[in-house]
Amino acid sequence: MSATDLEGFRLLPGCLSRAAQEALRDEVLARARQAPFYIPRMPKSGAPMSVRMTNFGPLGWVTDKEQGYRYQATHPETNRPWPDIPEAVLALWEKLSGYRAAPEACLVNLYEGEAKMGLHVDSDEEAWDAPVLSISLGDSAMFRVGGVVRSDPTRSVKLASGDVVILGGAARRAYHGVDRILPGTSTLLAKGGRINLTLRRVTPP
Repeated sequence: MSATDLEGFRLLPGCLSRAAQEALRDEVLARARQAPFYIPRMPKSGAPMSVRMTNFGPLGWVTDKEQGYRYQATHPETNRPWPDIPEAVLALWEKLSGYRAAPEACLVNLYEGEAKMGLHVDSDEEAWDAPVLSISLGDSAMFRVGGVVRSDPTRSVKLASGDVVILGGAARRAYHGVDRILPGTSTLLAKGGRINLTLRRVTPP
């Protein structure tokens, strides 16, 4: 069984042209100067995650030892509101999500070196009927997706720069993660690595 057999899982390879990727990269890096990438920490243990994060939009997903996983309107280190979501990203949501309201959070993960993301479900949102839309920029990643139970079989999918993934329907509650980044597979980011933008609707419309 392949990932594409999972109801609600959609992979749109090459959805963004090289020019569109470059334009979005520049918008992301400009906003990251306002809301710098920071190291998130796991609840309770305080262990650092291997990715660095920032957010765009009215709400941002954050995590730390003291308060755990949550959404908040301000950057945890600068205490300033998050920058706005790029128009090109909102246009993708409007075109592809099929959802009746705009996203409220755009989580931006920066993968460098050995960074990865363990299997998890995006479960801190109230709007469970809204899909999650993910955009890949930079080096390719090996993306792993399973079922709604952690022990379900998983499948591995290679995501390249410009690819878009949508997790809706049954796939919205599926476990997923990133096993590793494949260095040197893209020239989009000057220092290599991968940027992943994940759009989410947090509250019901």
